[in-house]
Amino acid sequence: MNLLLQLFLSFFQIGLFSIGGGYAAMPLIQAQTVEIHKWLTPLEFADLVTIAEMTPGPIAINSATFVGMRVAGISGVLVATFGNVLPSVIIMLIFAKLYERYSEQTLMKHVLEGVRPTVVAAIFTAGLSLLNLAVGSISALDLFALAVFVAAFLFANSKKITLSPITLLLFGALGGIGWEALGF
Repeated sequence: MNLLLQLFLSFFQIGLFSIGGGYAAMPLIQAQTVEIHKWLTPLEFADLVTIAEMTPGPIAINSATFVGMRVAGISGVLVATFGNVLPSVIIMLIFAKLYERYSEQTLMKHVLEGVRPTVVAAIFTAGLSLLNLAVGSISALDLFALAVFVAAFLFANSKKITLSPITLLLFGALGGIGWEALGF
């Protein structure tokens, strides 16, 4: 199959089944880019998530842009990004019309109540997978990465000290530079 068609279909599937947004898309992106097509290694996938999170815009679109460029250059960027966005445009047009018409009905409310926890479970699963990539498995635990994770988690959830995500990312980058400078 043509590489551009593979990119389009892969990111179309990601866009189509990424119910819950970017973080819910992470297992799908990982499956397509690492496991099925082997466009990225697991470590490169972790780097992709880091880069996609640091740049403005939705993580799935940033991922499509990154992978498209890596695999097929500018044409890959256009095809993968379009493939990722197209399902959302179609689905949102349909849902907007349905929600406008049926939002007060009990069935619609129950559907949304059932989907919410499912989305949270998908996001949680993606988070656990990324945590494992970031700090390593229990047998090969990266103590520095674990310390950075714990510090960032605590600061991100602190009620006394409010740090923006950008500030946390900068502290993480500076910590990594410092750790390297110390020779670890």
